[in-house]
Amino acid sequence: MLVKTFCAAVNGLKVTTVTIEVNLNKGVMYHLTGLGDESVRESRDRIASAMQYNGFRFPIADITVNLAPADLRKEGSSFDLPLAIAILAANGNIPEDHLNEFMMVGELGLDGKLQPIKGALPIAIKARAEHFRGLIVPKENEREAAVVNNLEVYGMTNLFDVIQFLSDKQIFDPTIVDTRKEFYDHQSKDDLDYADVRGQENVKRALEVAAAGGHNLVMVGPPGSGKSMMAKRLPSILPPLTLSESLETTQIHSIAGKLENGTSLIAKRPFRAPHHTISEIALVGGGSNPMPGEISLAHNGVLFCDELPEFNKHTLEVLRQPLEDRTITISRAKYSVEYPCSFMFIASMNPCPCGYYGDPTHHCVCSPGQIQRYMNKISGPLMDRIDIQCEISALPFKDISKAQPGEPSAEIRKRVIAARAIQTERFKDIKAIHCNAQMTERMIHKYAEPDEQGLELLRIAMERQNLSARAYSRILKVARTIADLANSEQVSSEHIAEAISYRALDRGDWAERGI
Repeated sequence: MLVKTFCAAVNGLKVTTVTIEVNLNKGVMYHLTGLGDESVRESRDRIASAMQYNGFRFPIADITVNLAPADLRKEGSSFDLPLAIAILAANGNIPEDHLNEFMMVGELGLDGKLQPIKGALPIAIKARAEHFRGLIVPKENEREAAVVNNLEVYGMTNLFDVIQFLSDKQIFDPTIVDTRKEFYDHQSKDDLDYADVRGQENVKRALEVAAAGGHNLVMVGPPGSGKSMMAKRLPSILPPLTLSESLETTQIHSIAGKLENGTSLIAKRPFRAPHHTISEIALVGGGSNPMPGEISLAHNGVLFCDELPEFNKHTLEVLRQPLEDRTITISRAKYSVEYPCSFMFIASMNPCPCGYYGDPTHHCVCSPGQIQRYMNKISGPLMDRIDIQCEISALPFKDISKAQPGEPSAEIRKRVIAARAIQTERFKDIKAIHCNAQMTERMIHKYAEPDEQGLELLRIAMERQNLSARAYSRILKVARTIADLANSEQVSSEHIAEAISYRALDRGDWAERGI
């Protein structure tokens, strides 16, 4: 007897409907076709135990299983449930009436309990697109999948419940989630606030400019100057996630298995801070079963690299293409997947190996050669993708004790949102461009040309401060953002002057001067 059930295979953010075909004939063999990995091949033993525990016998027959399309790799244990149901239906234990109405996924424990799976949200989106009546998932995944409207989502605890439901012996209510309410309820106030940061107004201003234009930024300063403290507060001044951004971000975290149980949507911008010992695969994604890396988990948020020169140089170099294209393609011999990775890159670093070059209160023991070699750990092409280079110095105790609490993040965010609104209007007819940091050279000349005084100031700065040629476009991009924050249509000399001050590392005399 031939029976079909339906599930899904996740490959990057692409989801493919998989038809599980089970045919029973006389014999005692078990055949599995369709490019299933080791987890799929091991499912037979889990299914047999789960059936026995719930009062059913695994059929003694010649069982042929096909996972269609047969040329697509199937990975993971989420095929357990639909495969078990297909075998039971082929053996006459379950009626076939409702099998074509549902997509189902779930890993089976030996006692038949359904274990949570990865990628429930993108699978639910696919189920709705394929016009299935509903989706059956493990109980832990029900709220995540139920944010998809116009789809009945049933969260089940074990195999027996699914059998009862499909046999019309027990009624279960679908899980209902008000997606918009869920989204706005989770947009609570940020725990970290710039009001906690005393002093460092110039650095906070640089971070505000970075947030307003989506610019990448690096902070250079001695230990204890507050670099990490201020970087961690950056999401509190970024514009709130839109619902579409939230859904896209949640899908990535769902595929990576990073969603907490019961979580339906990620409503805050991600902040990822990998350790400097991270490997290339952990950073960009990949592995034997392709998974999103840190750069994709930071999509629509912030990727923070503390102590940037301590990262493996080759690992840092793989950031160049994602920073430019805002997507990462992972190609291997047998598969190729693509993940989005549109993030703000924020980094911090010491000015020298000992950390105290230019610090007025500590003596630096590094030679100019050591400083230069330390700075050279960050390649020119990578630094070329960082628009803002901000110098920071430690505050003396007397300044810390006298400094007033900083401006709250909520006030800064208002200015950032206003500047982003200007950019949204500016680029509304241009696909894939949303903020000033994404402007091409042609757009820079169209939207960021300074007035005569600004152009002359830029020429003088390029000559006198020995700024590199690559700094020219970066300065104009940042100046355009500064003008947007000032609600100015024209980029003027004062905007250019501030933008020039954010190109510290482009000066050729770094190792010969004090900060």
